[in-house]
Amino acid sequence: MKSGRETLSDQKPLLATLRGERQPIPPIWLMRQAGRYLPEYRALRTEKGGFLDLVNDSDAAAEVTIQPLRRFGFDGAILFSDILMVPSAMGQHLSFGAGEGPALAPPLIDTALAALQAVPERLDPVYATVRKVAAMLDPQTTFLGFAGSPWTVATYMVAGHGSKDQAETRRFAYRDPQAFGEIIDAIAALTVEYVGRQIEAGVEAIQLFDSWSGSLSPAQFERWVIAPNAAITAALHARYPDTPVIGFPKGAGAKLAAYARETGVDALGLDETLDPVWANDTIPAGMPVQGNLDPLALITGGETLEIAIDRVLAAFPERPHVFNLGHGILQDTPIAHVDQLLARVRGPKP
Repeated sequence: MKSGRETLSDQKPLLATLRGERQPIPPIWLMRQAGRYLPEYRALRTEKGGFLDLVNDSDAAAEVTIQPLRRFGFDGAILFSDILMVPSAMGQHLSFGAGEGPALAPPLIDTALAALQAVPERLDPVYATVRKVAAMLDPQTTFLGFAGSPWTVATYMVAGHGSKDQAETRRFAYRDPQAFGEIIDAIAALTVEYVGRQIEAGVEAIQLFDSWSGSLSPAQFERWVIAPNAAITAALHARYPDTPVIGFPKGAGAKLAAYARETGVDALGLDETLDPVWANDTIPAGMPVQGNLDPLALITGGETLEIAIDRVLAAFPERPHVFNLGHGILQDTPIAHVDQLLARVRGPKP
């Protein structure tokens, strides 16, 4: 029986962890936990149409955000939206072709940033979704908002599409760093406003996704990943000092320590390619971490999954830790394996 006042750890264990309080059982949520591995998501998407139809329908997006919580009882809800809503609001046309991934037009490899006409109202459905989800959540669940970090968003804006090595954008950044810097600065400025509006509508923590940070050289990483993320984090801390910021620089590798020291983020997401023991020994003492189970281990299940879970859990004996995947859950992940994951992390029910 609990006595006296409940602590933040009792009320919201995920939020408490992000603020530096280690929990005896790490809180857990999964990147892309609202998505195609869930039959209820697939049914709703079929009913509503394409991906953007879901994102721009705040009732449907709120329902999708809540679906994995009903099924699994995760400690965190992650807003259902997309990192490319920011370039859409900046004036590019966003579309998702069947089996082709996202496309942005006109690509900035061909069009100057100044030629775009901003359409900020394209973000209004996202804020409406946040308000609806915030009103629906269990009091112990932490609500996470997010945005793409400037480098990753810029790779889509410049090329007009995703790519494996971001070669077009990397060439652009080398060839015309002033023009590319203006793109990065514009994304960063809108990102501060965008996630600020999410916070004001009800999210309690923010994750900055830099999914393509691993493609950059160390000097370019400093310039296009660390510097803009530091600027965003500083602005958010000044405006919303109680809202933790999670930085997730996927593929950063050995550059992770500099990112942790120099960006000012409150917690650090670790991708599955990192040795968690190395990460624990390398990044600043006491800094909360999140991750980093391989999504393919989750698909495999069984003893392989349990060994992988235990290795992640053992890597952070004293550090505040949020259990998560090293990247998004894959669409062919069996539901039973997610149940197995939760049981292993949380232990037997009392």
